[in-house]
Amino acid sequence: MENALNREFHTAALLRFALPTVLMNLFVGLYYIVDGVCVARFASTDALSAMNITYPTFFAALAISIMLATGGSAVVAKKMGEGREEEARADFSFLALTTCLVGVAFSVACLVWIRPLLYFLGASDLLYPMSRTYLSIQLCFTPAIFLQMFFQTFFVTAGKPKIGLLLSLCAGCTNIVLDLLLVGWFRLGVAGASLATCAGYSIPAVAGVLYFFRSRGTLFFVRPKCAPGLLRRSCSNGASEMVANLSTSITTAVFNLLMMRMVGEDGVAAITLLVYTQYLFQAFFTGFSIGVAPVFSYNYGSGNRQRLARLFGISIRSVLAGSAGVFLIMELFAPWMVTAFAPPPSPVYDIAVGGIRIYSVAYLFYGTNVFTSALFTALSNGRLSAVVSLLRTLVFLLLGVCALSALLGVVGIWMAGPFAEAATVVWSVLFLKRRGPEYGYLHP
Repeated sequence: MENALNREFHTAALLRFALPTVLMNLFVGLYYIVDGVCVARFASTDALSAMNITYPTFFAALAISIMLATGGSAVVAKKMGEGREEEARADFSFLALTTCLVGVAFSVACLVWIRPLLYFLGASDLLYPMSRTYLSIQLCFTPAIFLQMFFQTFFVTAGKPKIGLLLSLCAGCTNIVLDLLLVGWFRLGVAGASLATCAGYSIPAVAGVLYFFRSRGTLFFVRPKCAPGLLRRSCSNGASEMVANLSTSITTAVFNLLMMRMVGEDGVAAITLLVYTQYLFQAFFTGFSIGVAPVFSYNYGSGNRQRLARLFGISIRSVLAGSAGVFLIMELFAPWMVTAFAPPPSPVYDIAVGGIRIYSVAYLFYGTNVFTSALFTALSNGRLSAVVSLLRTLVFLLLGVCALSALLGVVGIWMAGPFAEAATVVWSVLFLKRRGPEYGYLHP
């Protein structure tokens, strides 16, 4: 069977290939956006703040699962490009089993330490009971969260991104319906929102297991073989994505703590609304980067430098156009986005609208940084990819939030994101230029 990655891509074809992954990321973000709208409207903004307190734990789980998925995908796709398909299937099967076991271990560890964990993340006595309820339910479904991300990535590697999109659509619709029923109709608050989200996760996880057990396409389950070297290479390749999400976990906790100290629960709710806009608008850049990564990996493995150069040019133009578009949308429509969660007049509305407009400048640089990191992961340079992620999501962001909040107060917290992305893009451009001739994406 001909591999879907082994063909010529012009601009429209590459965008069509990446589109299912972009939409998958949108629907994953939609889980949390719908949760937030329903909880804010049918419960309270304090309940919304309680959910945000738990998000660093979610980002940590996402960090590990993305590391295994994207890092492993680069290894598997490269072997497919080299014609080593049997090895690729064995590696894929081993990584799937490992991902599930790691998800179970993560869930048990967090459940055992849930009380000190939530207070460490910034929960107040008012928010703790709701945060505990929301997180406890999420942790019971953590293996499904891990497998959803894993299969979302490997459907693209298998050349079947539309299947992943269909499953994400089903999961998103399930989540929306259950949110309206459990939170809106039955008034179950954060418990209902958590159950709805977990039901959405479970659909792609279960369907992915069934599909790859029955599939006989380019990629399917075979008997896994213990391969510590594969695991090390996958973790190394995917380290940047892990760093990005783990750093997001850390910085979200720092943002929550600073906002709680300066403004109280309303400030945490406003940061939550920023997180929801990020789910929506970052989906284009993360989805596009994940979507095109296997194509880069395959052509790198096959040694087709001319294709690499063409793919790189198309990708950069797409990312820059998307950056400008997202910036304009956030500047123009921030009030409407916030109104969906916290209608005016309210303190949360006032804080969030002004803050989101300040933060929107970050998106002028965000896409380039995310694509640069994903590109080096696809080219099996996990170290350089991790450097880019570490700079933008931890080093410059923590430096910015600490320094700017001390100088400018709450305004400085919102400015930390633009500062971090702008500082990182300088390094991204430098790395792209220096390593371009070596990998062939600048000079075929």
